Amino acid sequence: MKIAVVASPVTPLRPAQLGGAQAFVADLAAGLTRRGHDVTLHCAEGSAVPNVRLATVPIPSDAAAALVMPGGEGSNPAPGVAAALQVMFNAIAAAGVDAVSQHAFDAPALELGRGMPVLHTLHMPPIVEAVVEAARRVDGAHLATVSRATATSWRAAGVEVGEVLPNGVLDIEVPHAMADRFALVAGRISPEKGIEDALVAARKAGLPVRVAGSPYDPKYVVDLEAVELLGSLPRERLRAVMARSAVTICAVRWDEPFGLVAAEAQMAGCPVAAYRRGAMPEVIEEGVSGFLAEPDDVAGLGSAITRCLALDRGTVRASAQRRLGLEKALDAYERALTRLAS
Repeated sequence: MKIAVVASPVTPLRPAQLGGAQAFVADLAAGLTRRGHDVTLHCAEGSAVPNVRLATVPIPSDAAAALVMPGGEGSNPAPGVAAALQVMFNAIAAAGVDAVSQHAFDAPALELGRGMPVLHTLHMPPIVEAVVEAARRVDGAHLATVSRATATSWRAAGVEVGEVLPNGVLDIEVPHAMADRFALVAGRISPEKGIEDALVAARKAGLPVRVAGSPYDPKYVVDLEAVELLGSLPRERLRAVMARSAVTICAVRWDEPFGLVAAEAQMAGCPVAAYRRGAMPEVIEEGVSGFLAEPDDVAGLGSAITRCLALDRGTVRASAQRRLGLEKALDAYERALTRLAS
């Protein structure tokens, strides 16, 4: 198939991604290319996705206004972002593709895809009213999201989503070594990630903490003096850190739509302790690859961390290989895009 994959133009796609959606879009485009499809990834200038044909647009001057802050302010109207998306869709229309896999969480992207064989994947819950309104005007057969929990949220907002297409992660071989006695918190440094709770819970479990990630919400301030800061790591280096971490903590304060960090940690053999929110019960096989605590129960999260330390890391990895691999996600996208192309 000739496939256009669309990423939001507000941030470039790079080896160290800002979030799980960006990481998955890069993996999706690379995976579909590897399977022999004629893929063009439409994305922001400055993107670097090896072995994938890129069609880039300059990052709009109002890109920051369009960023969605799940734990803070919502996005604002951004005419420059809308114009960049228009350029992308004009190029797609001129190319005459068989199917479009669209991942920008921007209302104009949902509107510009009308009349095209497009599948819009909603990587977030219905937290931006303009996006919700635009999605209500799209036939459900052209909408997907990344977990059953998120599909339920969209249905409650009056949007019928036709496909649930969970993200998947690359199965990268990891060294078999004893884990360091450290807890890991990874991902963007943003209020919805619950870093404060993770730090307290780790202390209750007697573990020091490493934090891998970069600031996302400029208004969010968290005290990280007592932790080892690793910064924003390329994904292969992050996976190696996960393989050496005793546990990864996902103390999410919002309805996490998928949880790519949790999936990648498990694929590295690292168990995950998390709050029972959003898609976490779908991504973590409780008692096998991690443990869940009730939302905002920091003591319960500390207990979940302690219980994770007793899990067999080979079994954790095997669980992820069975449930969370990229190839399974690629199979699902191929089926969905073939349906739209026919």
